[in-house]
Amino acid sequence: MRTSEKPAVNAAAALSGPASRKLPVPPRERKPALAALAVLLILGGALATTLLVLRSGDRVSAVRIAQQVGAGQRFTAQDIEEVQIAGTGVDFVRWSQREQLLRSFAAVTLVPGTLLTVEMVNGASSELGPGKATVGLSLKAGQMPADVQEGDRVQVILVPARSSQGQSRVLAANALVHTVGDRSRTANSGQLTIVVDASAAPEIVAFASSGEIAVAEVTEAG
Repeated sequence: MRTSEKPAVNAAAALSGPASRKLPVPPRERKPALAALAVLLILGGALATTLLVLRSGDRVSAVRIAQQVGAGQRFTAQDIEEVQIAGTGVDFVRWSQREQLLRSFAAVTLVPGTLLTVEMVNGASSELGPGKATVGLSLKAGQMPADVQEGDRVQVILVPARSSQGQSRVLAANALVHTVGDRSRTANSGQLTIVVDASAAPEIVAFASSGEIAVAEVTEAG
């Protein structure tokens, strides 16, 4: 019996067949400039984020109004308090300036909770300037509003005694309440110091001495 032998396969020929052929791959191009730009962008974004976080945490000590201060009134230590606020660029009065502030006057009526700005402060009081006078009043029950405060505006009214033949009239239409002294338990009597025109002061003092003065609070237009 003949045994047939298969011809040996040439290894070199097998490797050179179509299946073993591959297209050449071009070498990968490296672009160092683009890589550097990407790194810079990442670092820049991280830096900007850090700055925003730091700026959002910036705080400054500013002055806030603790109790009402009337236009033309001098600031007192009880009128102000320290508060921490974000540094927004607004020209707030710094807490470090409080000593100077206590020698200044309110340019407008300030209510509690107001953050004080430079525009709200005057170096001198126009209310206590030339042509003005301060008058002290000691008022009986029913002669003053119960809730009158420093900085309020009031009318000063002549209320003649019953035995008098006079009539009620306004002696000062828009007087500033400069200070409020002791009040009674019902708070509708007590002592006030008001700022009026110097020309009206003598008449007001004369009627106040006889107890013929009353004050009515003026509501400011809002």
